[in-house]
This record gives sequence, C-alpha cells and structure tokens, in this order.
Amino acid sequence: MKLFYKLTLLALGLNTVVVAQQKPVAIEPGVSLQLATYRHSVISNITYSVGFHIPKKRNDKILGSLLLQFDLKDVSEPLQIDFKQAADHIQTVRAGGDRAIDFKVEKEHIVIAAEYLKKGHNDFTIYFTAGNESLNRNDDFLYALFVPDRARTVFPCFDQPDLKAVFTLTLEVPQGWKVLANATIKDSLKRDKINTYFFNATDKLPTYLFSFTAGKYTDVKQSVGEGRTAELLYRETDPNKIKLSVDSIFKAHADAIAFLEKWTGIAFPFQKVGFVAIPDFQFGGMEHPGEVQYKANALFLDDGATKDQFISRANVISHETAHMWFGDMVTMRWFNDVWMKEVFANFMADKVAEKLQGAEAFNQKFLQDHYPAAYGVDRTAGANPIRQQLDNLQDAGSLYGNIIYHKAPIMMRQLEKLMGKDNFQKGVREYLKTYAYGNATWNDMIAILSKYSKADLYTWNKVWVNQPGRPVFDYSVKYAAGKISSFTLSQHPESGAARLWPQVFTIKLHYPSYDKVIAVNMDKQQISIAAAKGLTKPQYILFNADGMGYGLFPTDKNIADGLFTMKSPLERASAYIIAYEDMLAGRSFKPAELMTLLEKGLTVEKDEMNLRLINGYISGIYWGFVKADDRPKYTAGLEQLLWSAMEQQTAANNKKILFKTYQDIYLSHGAQSRIYQIWKTQQAPAGIKLTEDDYTSLALSIALKSDTATSVIKQQQDRVTNVDRKNRLAFLMPALSLDVKERDAFFASLGDRKNRAKEAWVTVALAYLNHPLRQSTSIKYLPKSLDLVEEIQRTGDVFFPQSWLAAVFGSYQSKAAWQVVADFLKAHPNYNPKLKDKILQATDNLYRAQTILKTNNK
Repeated sequence: MKLFYKLTLLALGLNTVVVAQQKPVAIEPGVSLQLATYRHSVISNITYSVGFHIPKKRNDKILGSLLLQFDLKDVSEPLQIDFKQAADHIQTVRAGGDRAIDFKVEKEHIVIAAEYLKKGHNDFTIYFTAGNESLNRNDDFLYALFVPDRARTVFPCFDQPDLKAVFTLTLEVPQGWKVLANATIKDSLKRDKINTYFFNATDKLPTYLFSFTAGKYTDVKQSVGEGRTAELLYRETDPNKIKLSVDSIFKAHADAIAFLEKWTGIAFPFQKVGFVAIPDFQFGGMEHPGEVQYKANALFLDDGATKDQFISRANVISHETAHMWFGDMVTMRWFNDVWMKEVFANFMADKVAEKLQGAEAFNQKFLQDHYPAAYGVDRTAGANPIRQQLDNLQDAGSLYGNIIYHKAPIMMRQLEKLMGKDNFQKGVREYLKTYAYGNATWNDMIAILSKYSKADLYTWNKVWVNQPGRPVFDYSVKYAAGKISSFTLSQHPESGAARLWPQVFTIKLHYPSYDKVIAVNMDKQQISIAAAKGLTKPQYILFNADGMGYGLFPTDKNIADGLFTMKSPLERASAYIIAYEDMLAGRSFKPAELMTLLEKGLTVEKDEMNLRLINGYISGIYWGFVKADDRPKYTAGLEQLLWSAMEQQTAANNKKILFKTYQDIYLSHGAQSRIYQIWKTQQAPAGIKLTEDDYTSLALSIALKSDTATSVIKQQQDRVTNVDRKNRLAFLMPALSLDVKERDAFFASLGDRKNRAKEAWVTVALAYLNHPLRQSTSIKYLPKSLDLVEEIQRTGDVFFPQSWLAAVFGSYQSKAAWQVVADFLKAHPNYNPKLKDKILQATDNLYRAQTILKTNNK
C-alpha cells in the first residue's frame, strides 16, 4: 500500500530512545509523532488477546473484549490507548485482572491515569463495542481493513507501526460462515447457531496488518510448495471463472514465494499462507500475513480475459507476496517511509514478471505500467516527493498515490543500475536480515546500501527521493557536410530550483538500413554525446529508446513516418509515451495531430500492450483535448476506423481492445444501434469473446448514450446471477438515470457516509455522473465534490480521496469547470496541503486543457 515525510528531524526523533519527555505528551486526535515516539521509547512486549462477537444481522452491534499486556519503562505520563469511538463504546476497563478502574475518553484515546500504571508488566482488560468503520460489513460477510491507522476505529490499541505485537484472536460468527485470519485455527466450538473460532498466536505484527474476514465463502486449499498449504476464500459463483482461475491463483502464489525466497535468501517469514477474494475490494490487494485480501475480479478471470488481465493478476499476487518480506517482516518505523514497502513490493513483483516474461517484454511492461502513472503526478503543480513529512498518523492516508507506487520503482531500478545488480541484492539481503521482524527507516536502508556502492547515495537520494518533479531534456544537433558535428543533451527541472537527476538511458539514431544505439550517462546538467560525432545525419532520433530514463524527453517529429515500423515494441512504447507527454507540455504535436498519427497504428500495431496504450491515448485526447463542439467532426470517422481496425486485426485480444475503445467513443445513431444489438442478442463481433462483465459494461454504456437507460440496466441485472454483481448494478442505476432530478438526488446522497461505503461503486458512479455527455447538468456537483474531500480523507480508505477526485474531474475540459477549482483553492488558502496537492494532481488535464484548447483554436 502507500506514504512519505520529514527527513533528518524525523529520523532523529524516531531513532532516539526517550524515556523522560521535555514536556508532557499532548492528548490530541489521531496518533501524533510526539505520542508515537514516546510510546516506542517506553512500551515493549505487547500482546493483544482480542475477541469479537459478530451477529448475523448487519446493523447489530459487534461486542468485543481485549486483554492488553505490555511492559512499561516510565510511569510519569498517563497512558494513551488509541480508540476512535465515543465513550459509550467502552463498557469497562479493568487493571490486573478484576479491578475496575477509572478512565477518560478524550480526543480519540482512552486515557489511564499514571496511578494505575507500574514499571514492568501491565495488563488491562477492556470490554467495548467495536466500531464498524473499518470492518466493511455486508449482509453476509465482513472484512477488517486497518491500514494505515484504522485499527483504532475498531478496538483499543497502540496504533503505530513500530509497536509490533502478538495477537491472539477469538471470533464468534453465525453458523455457516467461514473465517480466515493472520494465524491458524487452534480450536473451534459450535453452539446455539454460533461458531466460535480460537486462533493461535500470530507472528509479531503492527496493528495495521492485523486482520480477519468472516462470512459466506467457499474455501479451497492447495499446496504452494515446500510442504506448505495455502487457503483461499471466495464468493465467486461463475463456474467457468472458478474452473479457469483457482489453480492459477495458487500457482502464482507458489511461483512468487519460490522466487522471493531465493532472491532474499530468507524462507517465507510467516506461519501460514492464506488469501481471500473480496467483491469490489477497495484496493487491488492488501498484504495481511495469512489473510491477504484481493479484489475478486482481479483474481477470477475467464476465457474472455485479455493478456493484460492475466499479467496484472500475476503482478498483484507477486506484489502482495513480496510484502511478506518487505513491509510485513521488516516494517517502516513511521508511515513517512511507507513507500519503502510499496516500492520493494512493486520492484520485486516486477522481478517475478521479468523471470516469467523475458527481459524485452518485461521492460516494455515496466515502462507502460509505471512511467505514465508517475508522470501523471510529477508533471502537475501538486507533485510530491517520494518521501514526505507526516506529523500525525490520521493524515497518513493522504500520502498514498502514484509517486509511491510508480515513480519509486523507477527510482529503485536506477539505483540498482547505479550499484550493479549483485551489490544491490547483497545490500537488500543485509537490510532484511538486520531488521527482520522489527522496524527500519529509509536512512537505515541507505546506510547499508552505501556499503556496497562507490557512488554517493546520499546526494543521489536527495533529488530522487526527497524532492518532487521530473527533469526536462533538450538537445542540440549540428551538422556539417551531412554528418553530426556536435550533439549536446541537457536537463533542467520542469519547475523549481535547479538540480540534477543522475540516470542512464539510450538514444537511437535511425538510418534506412540500420540503427545506431548510444548509451547515455546523464551525470551533469549538460553533456556532449561524443559517440555521435562524425555519424551520418539520421532519419530520426529516438530518445530514451530503452525506456530506462525518467523525464520529459524531446520528440523528433521526423519520427512520424517510421513510428510504426520500429521493430522493437519497447521502442515504440517509449516513442508513444514521449509524444503524448510532449503534447501535454505543448512541445511537439497538437492533440489532433497526435490523434491522427496514433490512429494509423490501430491496424498496424500488433503488440497487445502497445495497442492498448495508443487506444488509451486516442480516447483520452478525444474526450479531454478535442473541444466538445468539435467532437462530432471526429466521431464518425473514428468509429469507422476503430471498427475497420478491429476487423483487420487477427489476435482476439487486439480485437477486444479496439472494440472497447469503440464502445467508449461511439455516439452516432448507427453505432448506437450496433452496440444495442450486440448487447441484446449477446452476439459478439467475430473473433471476440465477451463475458458477463463485458455485457454489463455494454449495458452501462447504452444507458449513458441512449434513451433506454433504466430498462437496459434492469434487464442486465436480471441476466446476472451473482448477488454481489446484482447489488452493484442496483447501486449504479440512479447515477445513469435519464431523470436529472434522480441523478441529483443520487449525488446528494453521497454526502452521507453510509452511502459511500462501497468506494469502488461510488467512483464508477461518479465517472458516469460526470461523463462529458452529462456535464451540462453535472458541473453543479463540482463545488460540493470539493467540499467533501476533507471528510472523505477522514472517513474513507487510503485511495478514496484521489479516486473520488479523478472520477469527478477526470473528463472535464471547460473553462467553467476549471474556474470552480480555482475559486475553491482561492477561498481556502490554508487548506490541507496534501489534499490540495491531490486536487491539483486530479485536475491537471483540466488545467492544461485551458491552454491547449485555446492554442488549437487560433
């Protein structure tokens, strides 16, 4: 999962053991850095014996009991136990067994006076009513999701990552429910329509990794190698998906475990392997040891799935498995370094993929997965560094985002290149062994890696990790008598103070019958490409040909004629990305020019990943950077081109990609009729396999673009048998209503937290509400959408603020929409800076559209 922070000061604060505070620890909401630092210095040997009674009815209270035991060094301060609930959620607190004691509930803490504390061993028994916020309760299942600081919303605890503890869990659940948790089941008891499960003690875990799920699931167990058995719980009912997916899910886990054990030199570090597939889960996955949670539709695929979906499934499984070593076994000390676990999870997942795919395909996949997503933040006015400051854990959720998940792996690959693979691996292995089952900071990591590197990693770290933004590359080539007389390459920041991003990449010079590839070590602000001097003038130059470099590279517009004849799919991918980024920056193609160029590739680009990339760019330009009034000029031709390309492509996945883009952009009456007939008859175009999910997607598109909204969705709902998917359609229906008042009422309902519980459903609904075809009536939602962001950050899961903003603003281009954003920021000069950055990130295309559309109309 994700985060960032305060460098030297924070590192010093967290590495210093302080028993006597200079001033009393303030009682304030959340978990402050001051409180966390103090508690880490005085509390140790923590165990939680916690039990929950889970009733059958979703709205009934969940009662809980807790025996909290720990050793204490200092008794000069009151004890603050984190619990983000009202006082009426605490029935009693007992010290040392049966002695009931007085306590206060103040600012999200149970405060126990120093008179009830003693040096050495302490134990407190607390009877409480659990909070529902992070238990994700549904009619017949629930799952606990506590990252980054949500354990305290459910039960009393020390909710900080550097106070690892052993958990012993007891669950009482309705008969017929399955359970899964971090540890193995020790015993069970059946009575009075209730099953009680007693779990063994866990390995040492921080509170954010403690988890469980219970509900009506199917369970299956299989070997994942080395005499180790894994367990899977799922709610999927499609027999085809189950048949084609279950064995693959276990094999992907076995492959990932085997690779990571070999690469790290450390055996799987926890007592069990277990995972659960959750319908409409908030994330792709969450790495609780023994109970990894996954989004169900990412795991369960059928014979209509694309190659990209299969690769993505393997990637998310490898990512969550890598967390067992990176994040779970060695945990960041404070959430400013949460990015460390995420970068290694992504980085190691990519290494698993490299082994399975081969170097060329892996490099292409790495480029497409990480670079556009990282650029999407780093190019904006809201760009943030990889490592950020964090003063209170209640703000930790705002640190998650694409910089952690996508720029950080790019940085790590550059670091590995700088150190050499062997030295890098040696350093990481030492880091893991040194801090196994404990906590560490990024500075701890750099100190170890520096032992294996001749380069100054501290200077390198400053620009790559501690500062935001990306470099802009410019070049100058001079010719004499048809040969290169000089070739210089320079870099400067896109914004902010001058600095250098040391990195390596290649440049390709293309000639009619051969190519010349030149390696570049960009270790200065400006360098001369000595290897190019004296070479014949090329037909075109491709920068960042190997996809290793990071930044805004120049586009040689002479590349247009040779773009689709490049033999390397990796080089074509790099060229597509550079051209799109330069278009956004106003450095090369205008949107219409680039769309026309990319359209030529719809038929000739045979690589599935590249075809998906250019289709995404075409759709993005069509909706985002072509004026709404001008869009009809392009629609008919683009519809025809996509359909024709779909018929000409031979690979089934390529056909499906083109069909999906056709579905996205179609507007004409002829296209509407064609799509409706495909949905109605369930007869897919020749060579394409459409699944139930695909037909559901078609129904939603038809509802958006035609006059049959409600009936089409209702008919599709009748076709669907899975209850979770039926409920999703019921939720989305009012967001697609033809009645503006019904859509208005639906949006207004999102102001109530309980109606935002299914975050994945909410973001889909918002995207339809704010679709370009509905913006004349939905623009009025924008001020309230911004007003809700702070509340969403407080009450939602970590990705919800950014996914909320992206769903709302992702397709707006009008001056009026941008004015709403500008007015909001002007009216809130002291707005939460991290959330302000989220707004600027989500509205960057809207901001750029103001200049791009104005320029295009001159």
